Amino acid sequence: MSEPDAGPDAGPDAGPDAGPDAGPGAGPVDGLVDVHAHAVLASSEGAAGAAGPELGTSPDGRPFYRVGDYVLHGVRYAGSPFMDVDLRLAAMDETGIAVQVLSPNPLTYFGALPPTDAVAFARSHNDGLAALAGAHPDRLLACAQLPVQDVPAAVAEARRAVRDLGMVGIYLDTDPAGRTLDDRELDPLYEAVVDLDVPLFVHPSPLGAEGPPDDRRLRRFDLDLLLGFAYDETLAVAALVFGGVLERHPGLDVCVSHGGGAAAFLSGRFARAVEKRPWASEALRANGFEHYYRRIWFDTHVHDELSLELLVAHAGVDRLVFGTNFAGWDSGAADAPAGDLAGTLTANARRLLRL
Repeated sequence: MSEPDAGPDAGPDAGPDAGPDAGPGAGPVDGLVDVHAHAVLASSEGAAGAAGPELGTSPDGRPFYRVGDYVLHGVRYAGSPFMDVDLRLAAMDETGIAVQVLSPNPLTYFGALPPTDAVAFARSHNDGLAALAGAHPDRLLACAQLPVQDVPAAVAEARRAVRDLGMVGIYLDTDPAGRTLDDRELDPLYEAVVDLDVPLFVHPSPLGAEGPPDDRRLRRFDLDLLLGFAYDETLAVAALVFGGVLERHPGLDVCVSHGGGAAAFLSGRFARAVEKRPWASEALRANGFEHYYRRIWFDTHVHDELSLELLVAHAGVDRLVFGTNFAGWDSGAADAPAGDLAGTLTANARRLLRL
């Protein structure tokens, strides 16, 4: 279906005037590592067969980006840091970012594709993104896309991406191929990620089963991005903790975008539920919600000092990392915390990424 005036962040958190957000007073932080930056690759156009993706220009002159039957209008990828690496590096210099981790466009997780097409797209995308990062090894790192609808194929691609292509992490949707993150069918993938000794990054897609969000109330005021992402990220935290993923895979390092959605705000209720509700496992009840919650990594792309303080208070600082959604409409490239926290976020990121 075509969505004529899609919200400005229906792409990888992008807007029609996507560009770096280097506001006044955004002083550089030596060695700053940004773990939340999406890329769009010309080389992967058409790699998913009939599903695209496809970049083009509408008759009225607006750019569009087609993913399957969904058409995103008005977001400028070409000629922006999403696609032009020289613009990206210049913008990184302007905002004091030393190293950036590139990740797939959340529009192109392609969780509903036939497995053969999903494998082809993942291989093409990973080859292209790894080559882009490899051309600038001192500045750019890359995370892998996986054909997660076929878990054995996803495991094989994860191994290829890390061992052969040098990618530093794996990217997953909050509900990969329609599964919850605690679905035991994903356990072989988590085991492979631990074996490969790389982090897993979890970031939602703005698309529902038929393009825009399934809940029509989220199609107004960019609520798919403002509330829908937080909803999905909170569900991801619940699945990881309540669903026993971290209990079953104690060596798994998983980082959830945007501070984990509303999980910090809800952490008291989550902890009370673990104490009171019958579904809590014996280990979860014995160790408590916070024990597992503080094992998750979170990026600090939350836009507000009080929100960051709440995140620090509940999640701690040991697993917080700096993330920007670089070049998107809500880019936080100018929001690097000052003082001790800036150094802590950088040290944490280097630890998470095994740098």
